[in-house]
Amino acid sequence: MINVKMKEIRELTNEEIVKKIDEYGEELFNLRLSQATGNLEKPSRIRELRKLVARMKTVLKERELNEEAN
Repeated sequence: MINVKMKEIRELTNEEIVKKIDEYGEELFNLRLSQATGNLEKPSRIRELRKLVARMKTVLKERELNEEAN
């Protein structure tokens, strides 16, 4: 299980977050492919990754809005 706290995500730079989103997106794609073929061992992993990617995108959007406000 991925235990990444929002605090840990906020400590990353924008470039690191984008890189991780790409990595997790690729893993998510592979998991969905495994699910379609019936070889998926941990279906809960898909949900975990989707939520993690959403959290990272939220942090990026917050930073973008803060930059516009300043």
